[in-house]
Amino acid sequence: MKTSLAFLLWIFTWTLSFGQTFQVNPDRLHENLMTLATYGKNEMGGSDRVAYSKHDIAARTFVKSLMEKAGLEVSVDFAGNIIGKKQGKNPNLKPIVFGSHIDEVPNGGDYDGPVGSLGAIEVVQTLAENNFLIDHPLEVIIFTNEEGGVVGSRAIVGALSAEALQVVSNAGITQYEGIKLLGGDPDRIPQMKRSPGDIAAFLELHIEQGGNLFNEKLDIGVVEGIVAIEWWEISFKGKANHAGTTPMALRHDPMLPAAELILEVNKIVNSYPGRQVATVGKIQAFPGAGNVIPGEVKVNVEIRDLSSEKIWTVYKDIERKAQELANQSGTKLEIKHIEVASKPALADPKIREIIKNQAEKLGLTTKSLPSGAGHDAQEMARIAPMGMIFIPSKDGISHAPEEYSSKEDIGNGANVLLQTILSLDKQLQ
Repeated sequence: MKTSLAFLLWIFTWTLSFGQTFQVNPDRLHENLMTLATYGKNEMGGSDRVAYSKHDIAARTFVKSLMEKAGLEVSVDFAGNIIGKKQGKNPNLKPIVFGSHIDEVPNGGDYDGPVGSLGAIEVVQTLAENNFLIDHPLEVIIFTNEEGGVVGSRAIVGALSAEALQVVSNAGITQYEGIKLLGGDPDRIPQMKRSPGDIAAFLELHIEQGGNLFNEKLDIGVVEGIVAIEWWEISFKGKANHAGTTPMALRHDPMLPAAELILEVNKIVNSYPGRQVATVGKIQAFPGAGNVIPGEVKVNVEIRDLSSEKIWTVYKDIERKAQELANQSGTKLEIKHIEVASKPALADPKIREIIKNQAEKLGLTTKSLPSGAGHDAQEMARIAPMGMIFIPSKDGISHAPEEYSSKEDIGNGANVLLQTILSLDKQLQ
């Protein structure tokens, strides 16, 4: 009998230690999300909670109160990030860090970053309610101005330049001024840089900004990585002239090769297997008058993929076609690589496996997929093993008032985040 009781006690302790009995409170999480959504709600049903606005500042006070109720020690760092810390049983271990952002694009939705932010707080609250302390310290970060250029996460990894601080935000003030409003100290940002090895792992829960999960009726997206983004400005230079008096055969019209190139970009990117995408989202004609044959036409091409090598392979095909079209039309070709918008950030294979396994243990369906949008996790991957968890967004809509994720899906994502943290706590040791 004693042996039997000891065995049952061992089973209970083992189960508890791996968190199998823990579940987040989806009703509380959803209620908190809906309360957060009231900060900045406009007449069109969207959110005007852009970073540094009065709505953002008020919402941050609400979020801090939730973090304190969950038992976190709350502070604001030099970049304005809200940091919530909870000690673990082993103070020698590096923290497991997780979180997201609460700022929105102008007239944005209610779920984008808030799901990951409030989901992170809910995880900590659940552990506290079960009086369960893991070995690693925990750290929840609500990042500053993700939508305006992942400002807070760039500051943490030492990638926020003095020039970037002078960029004007959606609130109409510079990043420097905005960070001061949040209680940060932009002059001391270089002091807060964290290095590889300072963090045990970084996790971010987020809605999928695409329709894969929703259309395929799947529960959880296991993010393979966050794509790299490259931009080019392709200019065709011809000869401006009168639209009525210049015969067709004597024209050097740069609009013609530009128009053909737009079609070719679509053909070229589809000629390769994989999930790479290319977009022409901006066209400019100069001088831009309806009765003038343009003298120059600029086409902006953006290419995204998890592989920088593939991006440049696709681009070389586009460049060759652009030169061919310029030669045929008697125009001059000029190409400018605008900037390296972002580097690819691959999710850690071990963390991906844990996310998948924990989701399936909860009876949830999964799909491995890349993120075509940028996130704070992309910056944090520079200094720590990174993993991202996606949940479905209705019709794949994001950055719009129609953005919506169900209470059930949000709860599923938070539970996967919770179980992933508990599993990481054991495996990272």
